[in-house]
Amino acid sequence: MPSRPPYSAEDLRPLYAPRSIAVVGASPRAGSFGGRTVENLAGFQGRLYLVNEKYDHIGERPCHPSLAALPEVPELAVLTTPANSIEGLLEEAIAAGIPAVMVYASGFSELGDAEAAATQERLAARAAEAGVRLLGPNCVGLLNYTSGARITFAGVPEGRHEGGPAIGLVSQSGALGFALAQAKDRGVSLSHVVSAGNSADVDVADWVSALAHEPACTAIACAFEGLAEPLKFLAAARIAREAGKPLVIFKMATGNEGAAAAMSHTGSLAGAAEHWQALFEAAGATVVEDFEALIEAAWFLAKAPAPRAPGVAMLSGSGGAAIMASDMGEAVGVPLPQPSAASLARLKELLPPFVPARNPCDVTAGVINDVDTLLACADTLMGDPQVGALIFGYTYAYETATARQAALSALAAKHGKPLIHVWLTEHIDGPGAREAERDPNVMVFRSLRRAFAALKAWSAPQGQAVPPAARAVPDGAGAILARGDARALSESRSKALLARYGIATPGEARAGSAEEAARVAGGIGFPVVMKVESADIAHKSDAGGVVLGIDSPEAARAAYARIIESCSAAHPAARIEGVLVQQMAPPGLEIIVGARNVPGFGPLVTVGMGGVLTELLADAVTALAPLSVPEARGMLARLKAAPLFDGYRGSPPIALEALAEAVATVSHIAANHPEEIAELDVNPLICLPDRVIAVDGLVVRSAKN
Repeated sequence: MPSRPPYSAEDLRPLYAPRSIAVVGASPRAGSFGGRTVENLAGFQGRLYLVNEKYDHIGERPCHPSLAALPEVPELAVLTTPANSIEGLLEEAIAAGIPAVMVYASGFSELGDAEAAATQERLAARAAEAGVRLLGPNCVGLLNYTSGARITFAGVPEGRHEGGPAIGLVSQSGALGFALAQAKDRGVSLSHVVSAGNSADVDVADWVSALAHEPACTAIACAFEGLAEPLKFLAAARIAREAGKPLVIFKMATGNEGAAAAMSHTGSLAGAAEHWQALFEAAGATVVEDFEALIEAAWFLAKAPAPRAPGVAMLSGSGGAAIMASDMGEAVGVPLPQPSAASLARLKELLPPFVPARNPCDVTAGVINDVDTLLACADTLMGDPQVGALIFGYTYAYETATARQAALSALAAKHGKPLIHVWLTEHIDGPGAREAERDPNVMVFRSLRRAFAALKAWSAPQGQAVPPAARAVPDGAGAILARGDARALSESRSKALLARYGIATPGEARAGSAEEAARVAGGIGFPVVMKVESADIAHKSDAGGVVLGIDSPEAARAAYARIIESCSAAHPAARIEGVLVQQMAPPGLEIIVGARNVPGFGPLVTVGMGGVLTELLADAVTALAPLSVPEARGMLARLKAAPLFDGYRGSPPIALEALAEAVATVSHIAANHPEEIAELDVNPLICLPDRVIAVDGLVVRSAKN
């Protein structure tokens, strides 16, 4: 669990919407952080105080020697001074009763230096003790376009947000956040741009939570590298979801080198890409893979109405553009339905005989230049009940095309469906670009792939509104986990835990001698499987500890001797409790289901192809635990090998509902025992037409147990 809930908008109001600001380190020196900050606050309508003991005045403004000397207690103190001054100035701010402090200075945990990290920890602890909200250190500032509070030393877009849809932009990297903020200069509306820096106190999750309840913000765009407490981000993302604010995420540091760079940049924990992906999916966030896609997707979701249908129509004067749209819709998984009977009849009336009436609709250059016919075709496609959005292939940026935009926008408003201009021309900022960006009914993308990806996220949102209810812990489960001193449970004890939760396992018994093995095997019924029983040998096959297809008492005796000899040689120190004699399961599709308790993320469950295919195919899906059965079914559907579940080339279909129930059950075992279980593997889970059977299992207990 996170150390605290995300801050609310009211908690952070003194930071991002202060009524009074003190700039500590204000200076008349050109290019200084203090001087630039004062210049950027020229449009701020609140009260601004300059603090620097060296000056009585800076320009026309009085300058005060200290925070204590100010005529009132400001809501925000902006510390523009070097790192070695920050601890003392924070104490001054606390003594003065200032509720929020922003720190520009670098030289703290991002250095990877123990002493610098300890200084940052002291800042965070002191601020928490005093109830002061601290932004930074190593922070570039923030922009509030609703109030004119551009609190930064950087050069940033000017202007105010005067209403309508707008993006609230959150970036861990101030430089990248302010780079994205320049979208304002091309017509994108921003309500706020906030950074987090080293996040000693206020972090990315807190900003997402605060913007979720900021009325001027209609969608949140978030770019970050990593967080110390991922589950706090999940809580913030769910706050945004409950508030009806789409959240679009670009996650950096998805590779090993990127993670190392993130640690050196902001001192943040990047985490494995699949863990973050699972968290984002649980939160219902839209994830973009490219930095360039973040603003496009967020601006689309900020403006787009609720989807009325999953289908998309494409209208263009270019046959090539229409073909590309067909390819991309198929690749991304967005349907381009053919027109309904009524729409088809109307298109045939409008189009020349040589133009096919279909979707995508290439109306040719002749119709593109006939505005009335073009608009009638657009009206027909938008009016089709199968269509939720219309893509317009914008091949040329010129005044003739700009003149059509208002009429096309009016049609989008009439039908309550978004119009997407895919800007295919390389005249990126050509005529009509800014007008389209500013139009509330029009969305602009500079890539067909990114347009279709955003449409898919818009029409089929994912995620848990709330996690599923916990399942009861069955009697005896705790005792199974508590017994013994080995980190790993033996196979029989691991499967006993699975059986307590209702997962089917084969009939089996333990044998302590070759004769007992033969007798037990005869009682179970040949053929049987024999496996070494030892909590100290996790990979039994590698040690020669598994023999399959044993079909007679003699074979059972020989298998016992071979297993004991091989495993004793491979693991001389292992405690071997005998051999497990197990009913041999019929052949079936092999699936692996596993769970891990990951620091920062909690229990996660992974499902993939099992047996020898596990590592070869690398076909797996990960999700946060616990899962409902429908969510488990959704995980299974995302596997590349999912067609095998329905039967393939003569093989029968499997009991898919039973498999989904087993996956969900494993997730609940992990969620019910986060303090006891570090890892849990069921490999393989044999899937048959009428049931699933866990033929092997391994539970690794947490180190503290």
